[in-house]
Amino acid sequence: MIASIYAITISKGFPLTNRITIYSRGASTENMMLMLWIFVLAGAFANSAKQMGCIDATVNLTLSILPSNMLLAGLFLAACFISLSIGTSVGTIVALVPIAAALGETTGGSIPLMTATVVGGAFFGDNLSFISDTTVAATSTQGCRMSDKFRVNLFIVLPAAIVILFVCLYLGRGVHSPSNIPDIEYVKVIPYFIVLVMAIFGMNVMGVLTIGLILTGIIGIFNGSYDIFGWFTAMNDGVLGMSELIIITMMAGGLLEIIREIGGIDYIIQKMTSHIHGKRGAEFSIGILVALVDLCTANNTVAIITVGGIAKQIGDKYGVDSRKCASILDTFSCCVQGIIPYGAQLLMAAGLSKLNPIEILPYLYYPYAIGIAAILSIIFRLPKRYS
Repeated sequence: MIASIYAITISKGFPLTNRITIYSRGASTENMMLMLWIFVLAGAFANSAKQMGCIDATVNLTLSILPSNMLLAGLFLAACFISLSIGTSVGTIVALVPIAAALGETTGGSIPLMTATVVGGAFFGDNLSFISDTTVAATSTQGCRMSDKFRVNLFIVLPAAIVILFVCLYLGRGVHSPSNIPDIEYVKVIPYFIVLVMAIFGMNVMGVLTIGLILTGIIGIFNGSYDIFGWFTAMNDGVLGMSELIIITMMAGGLLEIIREIGGIDYIIQKMTSHIHGKRGAEFSIGILVALVDLCTANNTVAIITVGGIAKQIGDKYGVDSRKCASILDTFSCCVQGIIPYGAQLLMAAGLSKLNPIEILPYLYYPYAIGIAAILSIIFRLPKRYS
């Protein structure tokens, strides 16, 4: 709020009414409103599923399937697979974070660690999937094929993913399943199972959440978990639980639109491109540029689209391979998007796990790891064929 008031105050090139209009426009863009509707549906689905016992049943099923020392690594692998299949980190987080948080409560494990593990795995697919918005934006702005970008990108981030998998195995040693697992009520697992299956097949996340919400109502009413008014109350409480997240997201959108309107992002781009020397410098400039714009816009797809044109110009001027350039854009933007506490992914994860986003930050090993991997790929000119 302080930053928003300051931004409106210093925008002296416009009348006050126009400044407020610009701020409101940023808070209500098409992408912003879509995100807010997802928050509303996610809150309603998560709480109605919790009230009918869906989360408890899913946790019990997970505990019965996975060895206790594989819970953390299993969460990471599940998040990687689902996000790679559906191409969206937000959809993966909506599906898995409630389960991860409940597993943390049941096993006595760290809920921030469990949540962060899912967020990290969610960015694996966000970065690599053929149907991810970031992949589409990066390849289209650089003029290369998705399959070529995938090969380069996989070479950069796969070692990071393998390292984090072993880290999860090591940290998961202290997570032990309870000895007496309650009987599994399989019918209550159906909403989450259907949500995961539909997400894997690429259905729109709002459609997935709507169908999941209807299923929780049907199953919950028929098995006596609540009556229809209890279902409405559960949905209402879930939406109210997302209210702070919704307000923060709208304010961030308004603030960033003011910054864009008064030339803040253009200023950053101009300063970043004024001192480039050589191919490594060009690659670092592209990476830093998309990272800074992502910090300003809190949206990795928007960041790639914003700097894609200038990145193409820099790449062509200094001989950077378009496939490497697309990979740098995607990986650096996903790294930053995965660690900013005001990004949609962390806000969503924090809202669903009842945490402060800052609590999750220290455990976001995978976003940090892909950032390091991307930097090393520039320093050591890897992969050689594309460098």
